[in-house]
Amino acid sequence: MAHLQSVALKRPPAADAGFPFTVAAIRSLTPLDLAAPVTLLVGENGSGKSTLLEGIAAAARLPSVGADDVAADATLAAQRRLGDVLRLTWSRRTHRGFFLRAEDFFGFQRRLAADRVSLEARLGELEHEYRDRSAYAKGLAAGPVRSSLADMERRYGRDPDARSHGQAFLNLFQGRFVPGGLYLLDEPEAPLSPQNQLGLLAVLLEMVAQEAQFVIATHSPILLAFPGATIYSFDQVPIAPVAYADLDHVALTRDFLNDPGAFLRRLGGPA
Repeated sequence: MAHLQSVALKRPPAADAGFPFTVAAIRSLTPLDLAAPVTLLVGENGSGKSTLLEGIAAAARLPSVGADDVAADATLAAQRRLGDVLRLTWSRRTHRGFFLRAEDFFGFQRRLAADRVSLEARLGELEHEYRDRSAYAKGLAAGPVRSSLADMERRYGRDPDARSHGQAFLNLFQGRFVPGGLYLLDEPEAPLSPQNQLGLLAVLLEMVAQEAQFVIATHSPILLAFPGATIYSFDQVPIAPVAYADLDHVALTRDFLNDPGAFLRRLGGPA
């Protein structure tokens, strides 16, 4: 089910409006239909797909998985200005979900590690504070802290740093996606191997069946193949829907895999 039905500009930007309204796809934004459970935004770097996703996150007031929330992130000041002039149309407003940029994952890992250290330190403090009390009293005091640690371990594993970046990233999705949520993901394929991208596709299929909605900016031909997704190309102005088979990303990847030597020769590599 699509909670967020569409996004549009409330009014045309002023002629002297700065970034992000200097980006052609943003300045000429026409209403975008987001009624599909999965909407994919594709385009070259700088085309505006990530900027629009960040603006939607600001307008929807979704929490961010990263070092700072959208409302406090200094790097998203311009995107918050965009969010102020976006009109979001909802079928049913959801407060579940989050916004994630792939590069913010390291911030999330640091936050997770700091939370674990803090909880473990609190257990040590309680051990000292209740040293003369019964085991029952000590157990009651420590229960909520142990429960938080157990929940963290259940979601993300005992030691997320012991796994590869890609494995930990996929595990984050598996641990944080909940039914009925809205998820805005910016290039989630960045740390994922092709095998793990397929794993993410499987997770998306599972969550869509539980009324979750996804808007994803991506370059990945694997993620772009999600069945029934609406794909918008930012390489044309105004932004327009495009079929998977017509995507330059797909054609270029297919042509390269069919004959990598031809591409390498064009780039000056060995024949």
